[in-house]
Amino acid sequence: MAVHNRVIIGTEYGRVEGTREDGQYVFKGIPYAAAPVGRLRWHAPQPPEPWNGVRPALEFGPVAPQNPMLGMEAMADFAVTEPQDEDCLYLNIWTPAADKARRPVMVWIHGGAFIIGSGSQEMFRGNTLVNRGDIVLVTINYRLGALGFMNLNEITRGRVPATGCEGLLDQIAALDWIRENIEAFGGDPDNITVFGESAGAMSIGDLLGMPAAKGKFRKAILESGGAATVGLLEDSVDTASRFLDILTLKGTDANPLYSLTVQQILSAQQKLNAVLHEKDNRLTPFQPVVDGMVMPEIPIHAIEKGAATGIPTLAGTNLDEFRLFNAMDRSFRKMDEAGMVRRLEAIIPTEHLPDVVTAYRRGRSQRGEDTGAGELLTAIQSDYMFRIPVLRLVEAQCRNRQPAYNYLFTWKSPVMKGKLGACHTLEIGFVFGNYDERFCGAGPAADALSHKMQDAWIAFARTGNPGCESLGSWEPYGERRNVMVLDKECRLETAPYEEERRVWDNFEMPVTKPI
Repeated sequence: MAVHNRVIIGTEYGRVEGTREDGQYVFKGIPYAAAPVGRLRWHAPQPPEPWNGVRPALEFGPVAPQNPMLGMEAMADFAVTEPQDEDCLYLNIWTPAADKARRPVMVWIHGGAFIIGSGSQEMFRGNTLVNRGDIVLVTINYRLGALGFMNLNEITRGRVPATGCEGLLDQIAALDWIRENIEAFGGDPDNITVFGESAGAMSIGDLLGMPAAKGKFRKAILESGGAATVGLLEDSVDTASRFLDILTLKGTDANPLYSLTVQQILSAQQKLNAVLHEKDNRLTPFQPVVDGMVMPEIPIHAIEKGAATGIPTLAGTNLDEFRLFNAMDRSFRKMDEAGMVRRLEAIIPTEHLPDVVTAYRRGRSQRGEDTGAGELLTAIQSDYMFRIPVLRLVEAQCRNRQPAYNYLFTWKSPVMKGKLGACHTLEIGFVFGNYDERFCGAGPAADALSHKMQDAWIAFARTGNPGCESLGSWEPYGERRNVMVLDKECRLETAPYEEERRVWDNFEMPVTKPI
């Protein structure tokens, strides 16, 4: 029922009132699960409580508790300015019309290293994706950091049953809510595409391999994230032990853990961050955990065995992913060969490290690119963390004869006179049509790239094939290693940057250590 700029929709839990903004109906802050507070802290999400009357969905809900990440203050569109609360399991819906027209549904899972972010960041508001594609867009919050990705089950002997996958279970609960209710908002519950970036894409990679997520979505778009950034159980127990040590708590009594304030948890998380950054140069101590129950095995292994059969996949990366992180690192400015080797020894088996460095130096030299220590390190880090895990996922889907498409985003940011290159997160603004001149650039070329990417993402959500009129035909990755290069001139290339890619075939890395 629509009255002027307001509309009221019935859900399984009660009626909600949305409003019309920028030619779309918007519903903000709808609870998709019960508040994970009190004795529900560190538990799997529970269904939301029904309500009587009409619930206003006019303001975004609180976001997951989080500390600001070092260096992100310069990126206004990614800033999290909304109120924070443990009661954070809310979703937001943008739709052209609440008319039961069964449009494709695109569910965005935000990134942020599993410790920051929300579904209501500025980048997603006022998007042009919905009206351009006649699709329904949903964004979600999920628990982050110690509250969403810390395994406490082992160290507390089950007194606190946190598996380290609660954030993923939140995402699954949101998908359940969407499948139950989205038709009333104009969406098709049988045509749901999950898409996300960085930790959001890595979450999707996990969902592709998790039994609990089976049948919850039909297609997957992964931007800068694969299915290998997970923690092993023994490592997660060590992380939890360090966390409890900071708080001078023991795992034998659950009550003190449930009694902690959110600020105490965030403070301990910040201290743990500092310890691990000093020890391993890591930005985050938390990631989903292969606990043997919720996540029975490393997701890429499950996908290789066919867990993602029936789910067309579009996945890719940005050329210079790690330039963003290294720009935040003051010590990187003095990077030399010895420093490069020290950092790489922490992530690459020692016996293979010389071959990796040689391959990257040779590949860059052949293209006339800088082969200094800092440039080599950035290129290797970018591929280790993002490109190679994405390609492993795409390759696994191809071997299982599933439609799988790959892209490489090479458009360069104008920030710092172009020194950031095609860095991490840069593509998001083009997908949502909310790119800003300072970080992303502007003008006719930027407009054209955004339109092509939106059309491809929308076509994929609609049909499972990203080929479209504005971009042209897009062939699956396949044996030829077809890659769509997204830049001022978009083009389908065969096996770009093959010298560097090939060297990773010489050894296995089923788990990617988090940044």
